[in-house]
Amino acid sequence: MLESLARRRTPLLVAGVTGALLLACTASASGGPGSDVRLPPVGDKDPAEYSVMPITDANIRLAVDSLDGIVQDVMQRSRVPGMAVAVVHDGEIVHAKGFGVKKLGEPGKVNRNTVFQIASLSKSVGSTVVSRAVGQKKVSWSDRVVEHLPSFRLSDPKVTKMVTIGDLYSHRSGIPGGAGDDAEGIGFTRAQIIEKLRLFPLDPFRISYNYTNFGLTTGGEAVARAAGTSWERLSEQLLYRPLGMSSTSSRYADFLKEKDRATLHAKVGKHFAPKYIRDPDAQSPAGGVSSTVMDMSKWMMLNLASGRWDGEQLVKRAPLLEAHTPQSLSQPPTTPDARSTHYGYGVNVTPTSSGQVQWGHSGAFYVGAATAYRMLPAADVGIVALTNAAPVGAPEAVVESFADLVRTGEVERDWLDYYGGLFAQLFVNHSPVAEPPPATPAPPRKPSAYVGTYTNEMFGDVRVTADGSVLRVVSIGPDNLRGRIRHYDGDVFAWRPPGGNDDPLSAVTFAGDRDGKARTVTLEFLDAYGFGTFTRR
Repeated sequence: MLESLARRRTPLLVAGVTGALLLACTASASGGPGSDVRLPPVGDKDPAEYSVMPITDANIRLAVDSLDGIVQDVMQRSRVPGMAVAVVHDGEIVHAKGFGVKKLGEPGKVNRNTVFQIASLSKSVGSTVVSRAVGQKKVSWSDRVVEHLPSFRLSDPKVTKMVTIGDLYSHRSGIPGGAGDDAEGIGFTRAQIIEKLRLFPLDPFRISYNYTNFGLTTGGEAVARAAGTSWERLSEQLLYRPLGMSSTSSRYADFLKEKDRATLHAKVGKHFAPKYIRDPDAQSPAGGVSSTVMDMSKWMMLNLASGRWDGEQLVKRAPLLEAHTPQSLSQPPTTPDARSTHYGYGVNVTPTSSGQVQWGHSGAFYVGAATAYRMLPAADVGIVALTNAAPVGAPEAVVESFADLVRTGEVERDWLDYYGGLFAQLFVNHSPVAEPPPATPAPPRKPSAYVGTYTNEMFGDVRVTADGSVLRVVSIGPDNLRGRIRHYDGDVFAWRPPGGNDDPLSAVTFAGDRDGKARTVTLEFLDAYGFGTFTRR
């Protein structure tokens, strides 16, 4: 279906604003001799609101009518087990449907009321929660975090004093990307990880964009503290209950109570399998929401209506518009004629090839969830796609293809091929132990040379034990994870890190001497920012 829709566009149609200006200079108001191209009337639109390719009702009908075929094609090619999609337009749900199964090997079918873990779509949902809190004067986007979390610290005291809730929701605080994710993976709590953010070196404040789950989570915690409640209760009070999002929660326990819920599926070669669970409570504001496409449709309609719901202004327009306003430069242009992309507060704000603004976000759990939405406020149209499989580009392919049809009447490219190539990089193992060991590896030391307790400030203690010639690294993190390591070469060992995070084969490297024993051990899977080295006590 995608191949048949992705017909080659003419240069005239893809030229965007540049093409519009050219046409305006060469054609008369009526189109000019031999021309059948007419620009839409400007009317009283502000120049920033005007697009040279207006969205038509016919295109919207085409997109909705084509959606089932797009989904089926993407699922067949990607092998994703289950997906649910919904479309809203002009304040109504115009399409909602489930495809595939909730769990491979079991008969339960996905339907429009199946609950999925939506991963980082939680950031956009949470942004609406904060927008309502701002409208109620509980906080402002410009509130300094330390006003509400006095113990909050970053490595630079000056930044600590200045960083705002908005800075954290737009990923411009300077906290490095992914900071704290590995600590979550071995069992540290939300409060513990927020406290550890002080250990990370910072990039330049407010001119760096680093996508950071626990930075944004800290922003959500500051809002909840200001409101005198927990983030989970605040989300219920300000958004889920007023909108009737009865199957939506920011607690993992609530997701587990749902009988009609989708099971995560990890990537195994070219296929998927239900192998892991994912409890995202530690980063709930950034990734802990579970929902259905029906509930997410209500949320999209609220945003497309600038905060109005059931005849009332539920969320004030100004803070909601601020959330949808570019706050950070998330992707600078790589060529002089390329467009930039931006991040608002929990929302990607993107210019399209046809001149409209698009809001969106993707979400993913490496162990088995992938989600995406796109909204086109100029057409009052939104689409959401939720899947129960590791990220391979499937939901993005669906929502981008649909949005293309809405905007231009044609799918601009094979989006599964495009996004699939990007996400494939997640599954490439760059570890030095990913390759087979040398034919004649250097021998290891005696097991007793490695045995002992090692420590660092970020992750605390780990212990290395020996049972004869079998070495194990144990007591990792609050979950007290443990696993056997196998010799690779010299002081380098290999293992699959424990914790149920589907980490690939990884290195455990000993180094140095202290009385004939290894002085340090480096756990590669915890070493993204140099915090993976532990020193013998």
